[in-house]
Amino acid sequence: MNILLSIAFVGAWSSGFIGAKLGSGSAPTVTLLMWRFLPLALVLGVVALTATRASWRGLTPRVLVRQAAVGALSQSGYLLTVYYAIELGVSSGTTALIDGTQPLVAGALAGPLLGLPVSRRQWLGLGLGVTGVAVVTVADAGAGTGVAWWAYLVPFLGMLSLVAATFLDRRSRTDVRPMVSMTVHAVTSAVVFTALAAATGAVTPPASGSFWTAVVWLVVLSTFGGYGLYWLILRRSGVTKVNTLMFLMAPVTAVWGALMFGEPFGTQTVVGLALGLLAVAVVHRGDRHDHHSHHDRDDRHLDDQDRQQPPAPGPFTPRRSGWHRARSSSRRPERPVRATPTAGPGSG
Repeated sequence: MNILLSIAFVGAWSSGFIGAKLGSGSAPTVTLLMWRFLPLALVLGVVALTATRASWRGLTPRVLVRQAAVGALSQSGYLLTVYYAIELGVSSGTTALIDGTQPLVAGALAGPLLGLPVSRRQWLGLGLGVTGVAVVTVADAGAGTGVAWWAYLVPFLGMLSLVAATFLDRRSRTDVRPMVSMTVHAVTSAVVFTALAAATGAVTPPASGSFWTAVVWLVVLSTFGGYGLYWLILRRSGVTKVNTLMFLMAPVTAVWGALMFGEPFGTQTVVGLALGLLAVAVVHRGDRHDHHSHHDRDDRHLDDQDRQQPPAPGPFTPRRSGWHRARSSSRRPERPVRATPTAGPGSG
């Protein structure tokens, strides 16, 4: 079952890039995004007023404003640049690969921005990932598609917007339920894209079947399929498994785009994607090693404490271990920087 869920998740999340390609030829980017988020915001708004009202209790206006800002960066800013890059002719595989470097960039920036340690493996992984992106981008640009050179910078702006959203979310001390954050992000994006479409005179959708096929594709398959499976796998298998699967999006999208749209997929593309996967393997192996080492040190520390404590504490012995647990649960610990669940066109 886990294997089937993983395959379905990779396919559903990757479909966001393909859906953007489907809709890019029939309408402007803001029109497609507006009509993607309007029905989504409406459905989630109704659910928020009925089935999930309890999840909103205790949330302050400040928390909701922060979530709106996170949504504006991780949804509006990010998706606008990704869709626009695909509209300009950048291949879906190249866009997905640039998107896939987000956790590597966020991990490398965690040191100067959050004061978290950054290992040599993380820097090595970032270097390999950037090299892979460069190889694939050069191959894509040299395929004779006629895409302007600056178009390849547009996905990088989206990736940086996603990184900014990640850090803004990580610095929050309030845990927000997934349905709440998804609703706030969707409503924020619906407002942003409706305003942009109105300002540019692009509100009216085309009557072509390809446009509405792309809209249904993005709402049903990419959003509810990709986002729902993200949280299901996260609860069943943990963060590490989800992040590992996220890095499969680039090769899957590249193959999908080549078969469906005839996008370039030559030797350089294979080499670049291989470098990206190698970068993930290096960082993932290092994180797993550090995780085990951390637990080993904790176990040794607890063993030392057990040896130092008397075997039968009296009624007036301070419950230091119990106080430590209570104190740890009362404040939000530093969380590792990882890909946000709203990352990528497959998200809300």
